[in-house]
Amino acid sequence: MKQVNLLLMSAAMTLASCGGTKEAGQQDAAALIERSDIKIEGKRMTPEALWAMGRIGGVAVSPDEKQIAYSVAYYSVSQNKSNNEIFVMNADGSGNTQITRDAWQESQPTWFKDGKKIAFLCNESGSSQVWEMNPDGSDRKQLTRYDGDIEGFSFSPDGKKLLFIAQVKTVKSTADKYPDLPKATGIIVTDLMYKHWDEWVTTAPHPFVADFDGNAINNVKDILEGLPYESPMKPWGGIEQLAWSPASDKVAFTCRMKTGLAYAISTDSDIYEYDVNKGGFINLCKKDGKDSDNKNEMAGYDTNPQYSPDGKYIAWQSMERDGYEADLNRLCIMDRATGEKHFVSQAFESNVDAFLWNKDSQSIYFIGVWHGETQIYNINLADGNKLTQLTNGMYDYASLALCGDKMVAKRHSMSMGDEIYSLPLQYGSDFAEATQLTFENKPIYDQLEMGKVEARWMKTTDGKQMLTWVIYPPQFDPNKKYPTLLFCEGGPQSPVSQFWSYRWNFQIMAANDYIIVAPNRRGLPGFGVEWNEAISGDYGGQCMKDYFTAIDEVAKEPYVDKDRLGCVGASFGGFSVYWLAGHHDKRFKAFIAHDGIFNMEMQYLETEEKWFANWDMGGAYWEKNNATAQRTFANSPHKFVDKWDTPILCIHGEKDFRILANQAMAAFDAAVMRGVPAELLIYPDENHWVLKPQNGVLWQRTFFEWLDKWLKPAK
Repeated sequence: MKQVNLLLMSAAMTLASCGGTKEAGQQDAAALIERSDIKIEGKRMTPEALWAMGRIGGVAVSPDEKQIAYSVAYYSVSQNKSNNEIFVMNADGSGNTQITRDAWQESQPTWFKDGKKIAFLCNESGSSQVWEMNPDGSDRKQLTRYDGDIEGFSFSPDGKKLLFIAQVKTVKSTADKYPDLPKATGIIVTDLMYKHWDEWVTTAPHPFVADFDGNAINNVKDILEGLPYESPMKPWGGIEQLAWSPASDKVAFTCRMKTGLAYAISTDSDIYEYDVNKGGFINLCKKDGKDSDNKNEMAGYDTNPQYSPDGKYIAWQSMERDGYEADLNRLCIMDRATGEKHFVSQAFESNVDAFLWNKDSQSIYFIGVWHGETQIYNINLADGNKLTQLTNGMYDYASLALCGDKMVAKRHSMSMGDEIYSLPLQYGSDFAEATQLTFENKPIYDQLEMGKVEARWMKTTDGKQMLTWVIYPPQFDPNKKYPTLLFCEGGPQSPVSQFWSYRWNFQIMAANDYIIVAPNRRGLPGFGVEWNEAISGDYGGQCMKDYFTAIDEVAKEPYVDKDRLGCVGASFGGFSVYWLAGHHDKRFKAFIAHDGIFNMEMQYLETEEKWFANWDMGGAYWEKNNATAQRTFANSPHKFVDKWDTPILCIHGEKDFRILANQAMAAFDAAVMRGVPAELLIYPDENHWVLKPQNGVLWQRTFFEWLDKWLKPAK
């Protein structure tokens, strides 16, 4: 207990000391002091322990590859916000030092000026700007004074220019149209994509290039000046969607040059190259900027360009088909001299989720999910695109960086959040052995007992093999009977890999004495293209049979109480819960649906990204001759409410513009009107996720109170 208190007190003081005004620091200290009062009873995970954990963010290796800078986010439940701090350590993990200690948000550490300085984003001046400091945190200085927030940045290799991201206004407000009505709140809409993820769209992120003299920027140029397009693309894109050429004369950027209806129905983004000296840009994906007459293999998402270190090539991630956001994400390489393009990841029948050029420009490292684990791979371009798997084990890797003769990466699992590791680049017949460099939350983990995570393969109704993760409670006793939860994944095509979540956390579910069954049902990557695509246009089909296979198979175990089964999920998982509520044949005794689709006809029109609805649902519900679409809408959960007979908790955020909150409200109302016990948890200020600390704790408490009420016998 003492170790935890010391760690949490340290985290509190991180947000409270030096930097900012004394008053601001004191407020943060007072708000975070509850971190030192965390009580971890019986070595079981609690919501408070989860929110006390530091969350590792961006990682950067110094030019001499002797040091690593990284950021950590800390959360205050009482103050209901987070703060980011920056750390520096030696490449072997020694000498780990926190170099910022203040009330400001500091993030995206980047080494520059030959490693003598660290650049970072900070909001100390009232807006997010680029600052610099020494690697020990001293001599802080503001470098940019742009009129607006800078959201991401990258210095050119020669250090003479700065590439940065900032929002530009693209839609006139009501006040712009009627200056005499400055307090009018009405929003006038004339085309689609007027809302996206959690915002009413009035701006677009643009890439800017500026001269940098070592102290400040000038001659700022908007690469997309006067154009209403996004680069990077909302809602997920960041600086990884832009890249400098090694010669500092070109900038490659990701852009979908569409607006309104055209944007809403298409995923066709391209890679463009901007000439820093001459101005203007060209499309690298399409000849003359247009689709070819025969076949355009660049019709889907093309994102995240990276130049090879020798400048001869440029690589990016590429999906083939327009309108399909979960298409196979391949690695494309273009010869800059000839314009010839080819794909190099065919040997890997899953997505290239992120990649990194090797220093010699002869191979590429990437991460991808296969059989429920995200591992690191190498493609040897000089040896016929030979594929080699470098890592193994029940982990997910992320954020690759080269560091001397090693690679640095973040790694997490179902039993531990992100930490930073190093791995040798010299590999033979054995997998690389990772060395842990950071131990951000070790004093907390040392106070907890995690449940066992087990991989089980089971035969589906159509004779295929399906991987299902089973997570057991700490101190599991096979002679007891446990209530058991079926976890339904979202996406719908997101892997059930070794993920660590601060909300859908399997270890906190296990700590509450539940067994969790998490199947990699049909429609998930990591098991081949056919498996991944089997869900499109068939939401109520084989994927639902796979759910039943998973829970029925595990329910055969003597330690599973068949009379106390629950079913939980979010997004497509929430849809799954609503659908299973009308088809489960009394298997389950409690349901929880978060941000799920209840009425698919309404969802088709309500969601902002129409390409998703068109592809996954197979078309519009008014297309009476479209067999796929008609099958989809015939399987809408709201059509089976007459069969609902099991208590259900519906959770939703009113800022969720992907799946509107009225879906949960309608499901709740239907349950109540049917006489089914129901509860509704609505967040007016949350989107498709739950991001605010107090809302997160409320989510966990409501989640387990509901499950305990229906799945645990009264004491």
